[in-house]
Amino acid sequence: MRFGIVILPQQPWTDARRLWVSAETLGFDHAWTYDHLSWRSLADEPWGATIPTLTAAATATSTIRLGTFVASPNFRHPVTFAKDIATLDDIAGGRFILGVGSGGTGFDAYVLGYRELSPKERYERFAEFVTQLDALLRFETDGPISLDGDWFTAHEARMVGVPAQLPRVPFVMAANGPKALALTARYGQGWVTTGRDGATGEEWWESVRELSSRLDDTGSSVDRYLSLDSGGQYALESVAAFDDLVGRAEHLGFTDVITHWPRESGIYAGSESVLDAVAARIAELREAQSLGEAQSFGEAQ
Repeated sequence: MRFGIVILPQQPWTDARRLWVSAETLGFDHAWTYDHLSWRSLADEPWGATIPTLTAAATATSTIRLGTFVASPNFRHPVTFAKDIATLDDIAGGRFILGVGSGGTGFDAYVLGYRELSPKERYERFAEFVTQLDALLRFETDGPISLDGDWFTAHEARMVGVPAQLPRVPFVMAANGPKALALTARYGQGWVTTGRDGATGEEWWESVRELSSRLDDTGSSVDRYLSLDSGGQYALESVAAFDDLVGRAEHLGFTDVITHWPRESGIYAGSESVLDAVAARIAELREAQSLGEAQSFGEAQ
């Protein structure tokens, strides 16, 4: 099991730097930030830009992987975004992970004046976005790249050079429906889910199980990431809560879990002391497993 944490881009870098450095020091495998222009209940609070935040995090850290949770075509064009990604991954020394999805129907979808899309249109745009990013980020041609899609076009675009990761940065794709899951099986190196929107408790866990089963049906063997905080319970409310949630995710075959850095109030409110204790619990179990001792998450401590 690998462990990730989301750090929302809400603090000035003079304060945020400590969080990103601490995420690495605490032993997390990957750290993420949301790729939104603003977000839900936090829309009236400070909110920084994604790529500059991750670039700063890349210069402040050395081993932890960094990613978008998740990027979408709601306000991005494949060519400009691919340039950003490739440059960021170069600065990070090949540590970037592209979390990518079709895009929600909230603030990001309309702030630039775009019309409302049907679910079918959102999938078609997502498929084209992913396909074009795949071509751009591989840079398997020495010449310019032209795109002629229904949603995105480009004439003789130039990229930044040889990718820092070969054949390209890994894609961790958010997908629920059959078509999007098939797309994940084709282009993804990982799959991430937040379960069914609005579901909580056992209903949410059942939705996670069903979605994971749908991915099984595609024959895909990609890594599986679960957002632990999406089912109505904050994973860092206590060490016991984290332990139980991780154990359930592990039982369902997830290879990676993700929680959120505790905030002072509101959504994901919690204590950094619990975060520290959870990091110690992770280190304890990793050491036990490396010694061949039979311990796992979800067991009594």
